[in-house]
Amino acid sequence: MDNITNGYGLWTIVIINSLVFIIFAFSFVKPKTSRDWRSFGGFSAFIIALFTEMYGFPLTIYLLSGWLGTRYPGLNLLTHDSGHLWYTFLGYNGNPHTAPIHLLSNILIFIGMYVIFTAWRVLHDAQQSGTMATTGMYAFIRHPQYTAFMIIMIAFLLQWPTLSTLLMFPVLVWIYMRLARQEEIDSISYFGDEYIKYAEVTPAFIPLIGRRKTTKIKNNDFN
Repeated sequence: MDNITNGYGLWTIVIINSLVFIIFAFSFVKPKTSRDWRSFGGFSAFIIALFTEMYGFPLTIYLLSGWLGTRYPGLNLLTHDSGHLWYTFLGYNGNPHTAPIHLLSNILIFIGMYVIFTAWRVLHDAQQSGTMATTGMYAFIRHPQYTAFMIIMIAFLLQWPTLSTLLMFPVLVWIYMRLARQEEIDSISYFGDEYIKYAEVTPAFIPLIGRRKTTKIKNNDFN
């Protein structure tokens, strides 16, 4: 199954594609603290695991080959297209790259990268001036960069689901939520009531969902 003619064993492409997404994220996230490196490292691990199976060795296809062969007897597991599992499960025919689910994943990847870019500009300006980031994406959600990471991961799970990335995704979401809570504790300590009032009217990760209902927020509300 590692035959290059079938789209696997392309380790140069694995490295190039992984570096493109990792360097893009790094250039805007610019991790400094151990907390930053944990969030960035988790995202990087997801990307590497994804492209390793997409162009290197299709571990998920290998592990599921018995079930896939029985469930889809006409499926050629040796082709690269067989890795688009949602395409197979949903009964699409033709080029998987033109299927609606693949096109949706491309749109989500673009949205995620756009959010990372625009959020970084606002955060960078706020850090330079010592003020809170409350404009741009931060006017809609408190943690746009974490949201962007999750959007990109969801997009790739739609495009090329693997057992490893499916297992990693909920763990990374939990990590991002924990990191976000700690960041908010730090922000309350630094900005005080100004951040509390901002958190009361601005959702954490999803626009219009998760606004604080209370008028007082203490540090332990984020534990």
